Amino acid sequence: MEMKAINSSMTTSISTTRGGGGGAATTTAAGITYWLAEHPAIVGFRWSHAHSFGSTWSFLVEFLILNALAAASLNLLLRLLRIHQPLPLGPLLAIHSFAMSLSSAAIFLGMLLSVAAEIRDTRWSWGGRSATTPLRWLLCFPPGTRPSGRVFFWSYAFYLSRFLHLLRTFLHILRRRRRTLAGVFRHSARLCMSFLWLEFSQSFQVVVILCSTLAQAVVFGHRFWVGVGLPAASRSGPLLMLAFQATLTGCNLVCDLAVLLLHFAKGGGCNGIGAWVFNSILNAVLLLLFVDKTTDEVLEENGAARHKKQYTCQ
Repeated sequence: MEMKAINSSMTTSISTTRGGGGGAATTTAAGITYWLAEHPAIVGFRWSHAHSFGSTWSFLVEFLILNALAAASLNLLLRLLRIHQPLPLGPLLAIHSFAMSLSSAAIFLGMLLSVAAEIRDTRWSWGGRSATTPLRWLLCFPPGTRPSGRVFFWSYAFYLSRFLHLLRTFLHILRRRRRTLAGVFRHSARLCMSFLWLEFSQSFQVVVILCSTLAQAVVFGHRFWVGVGLPAASRSGPLLMLAFQATLTGCNLVCDLAVLLLHFAKGGGCNGIGAWVFNSILNAVLLLLFVDKTTDEVLEENGAARHKKQYTCQ
């Protein structure tokens, strides 16, 4: 009888422990969901020229001009001082990579939870034949969509993260990297694209934000690990970044085609299609710049490896 009582007590204790662990996990998940998708500031967000930072055309144009002038001035100053070697920046590159990785991961998770919450609240069916399904909504916003609510809150957060990303240009200039002017254009173009997403409630932005933030969280996380001195990670770095960029580009191209088909297939078309066309052109230009940059880096790396091999043989 005593053994039965002990076994019963142990079973009850284990069940309670398991239940407590599951309850704690559920509570944590509910807390994360609330702060990233159900908080009143997120649910009630509205893109407003009067209240949202950086939401006016004049601000965007003036900032892009000042950013380009600042980058050109810094580059010219280093040339006049005849500084051709990389300047020591200490942990700045690693800190910036960590901040970009952390912010990208937060935006990815927040957008993912917000998409799930929107689909839940609207009760769309994935396999339904209605005019709007979750997949169609992700690719093609209905006409008249306003920039408000959960997904546009995280779109605004992504827009603000572009300002943090712009700092990378100045760090590259101080490190005397090549193609700094192309870097200024790339970062400025992405800032402009994310502004247009909000200004015109552009279709397809949810998928792009999810893909971009996931890739950035991994790539900048890798750069952070390399920055703090992990040689094993640095060997696979170029291949990792190239694979993520290629995957992201392929995903964007397929979804761009789907957006175009849905726009002409649906009666009212997709919201913000004009901004989508402009951003697609910018994406094509950015893709060409990326291919050109990657080709030069590969040729430069192969040339350096060949030179090292010849020097070793001598």
